[in-house]
Amino acid sequence: MAYDLKSVFYLDTSATITKATAGGGSAQLDLSAYIDPIARGRTRGTGLAIYKAHFSILNSEDANEVAPEDSEGGVLTYSLQAGLGIGDNATGTITTAANADGFAASNNLLVSAGNYYGPASYPGADAMPQDYMMPSKDVPYVIVRDNVCLVYNVSSSKTFESTSIIAVRLECAQISLDQATLNQLLRTQTV
Repeated sequence: MAYDLKSVFYLDTSATITKATAGGGSAQLDLSAYIDPIARGRTRGTGLAIYKAHFSILNSEDANEVAPEDSEGGVLTYSLQAGLGIGDNATGTITTAANADGFAASNNLLVSAGNYYGPASYPGADAMPQDYMMPSKDVPYVIVRDNVCLVYNVSSSKTFESTSIIAVRLECAQISLDQATLNQLLRTQTV
């Protein structure tokens, strides 16, 4: 199911990672303008196919230095979760226990997920987001709920030295869904 470039568009959201603060935070992206999970008569329902999710983590305190400093030792896990509906939350306001399964590959709401290790966190660590779960152009993740949340959790032993920004950019397209597929997606994306 390769996508038609004419129908692909981009959506993005970001969250501020508070320096020296452990715990989770989130940013919610409203998708209600792109999704219609109700099939009416001969009209099919509409979902949002996510083909790729691109993540970045940048320093927000120094306008001349957007990449993390070499001394940055922050470590976090991040994810994009469909229909989670938890809104925008500052770092440390979401407990790990409340979202413990959210980062697991077995989570049906998980669109994409990964880890980030600051340059000083581990010798030889690559200071780039490292995805361990990602949709593809051949098998996109189709969202039929009205929101998607960028969720992150900062390690309690390795917080960020500088305020940073985590952002995600989505490659997506609206797609029509037959009733059986729509029903299956609605069942799997129920929180």
